[in-house]
Amino acid sequence: MSTELPEPAAPPPTGDGESSQAPTRRTFIATSTAVGGAVVAGGVVGGTLLADPEAATAAESPPSSRVSLTVNGTRHTVTVDNRTSLLDLLREHLGLTGSKKGCNAGACGACTVLVDGQRHNACLTLAVRLEAAEVTTVEGLAEGDQLHPLQQAFIDQDAFQCGYCTPGQIVSGVGCIQEGHTGSPEEIREWMSGNICRCGCYVKIVRAVEQTAGRK
Repeated sequence: MSTELPEPAAPPPTGDGESSQAPTRRTFIATSTAVGGAVVAGGVVGGTLLADPEAATAAESPPSSRVSLTVNGTRHTVTVDNRTSLLDLLREHLGLTGSKKGCNAGACGACTVLVDGQRHNACLTLAVRLEAAEVTTVEGLAEGDQLHPLQQAFIDQDAFQCGYCTPGQIVSGVGCIQEGHTGSPEEIREWMSGNICRCGCYVKIVRAVEQTAGRK
């Protein structure tokens, strides 16, 4: 004897070519997804975010800190995002745009500044780590209308072309001289190698450093 069950009869046609009003599996899933999404969205909109906007704002705000440092002889106290670089602090907060943003990755030296007398790439230095530090930028080298000797040497030796890298070159050159790395043109090139000049003025830059160091 056969144990197969008879298949259910197909629903009768409507006569007008229309499909049955019973929802299909695809329709059911699509409807459920849409309704669920609306419920979740409604819960977020009507929940904590609108009920406590101050908490939401606090959660979205990045952590910040107050830092006090001396820049070109002037004391500054600022509140900055903990991720702020020294370069952005100088340019965006203090209006000192002499330090240039070149590669923003520490590879070109256009942002070189002196921190406590040592050369630093400002784009790689976190501002919040410089509490009580003394920073010197290219704006702080001259004394009034009197140019720093290396600034004058760059003019004398025509050691620039487009000028974009020049502030970093000059500050780095000052650091190089203070560190005593001016014994020969080769030594100067070695210790200035972190500063890139896309115009190729390296020979004249070395001459300017030599002139300021008293070797020429």
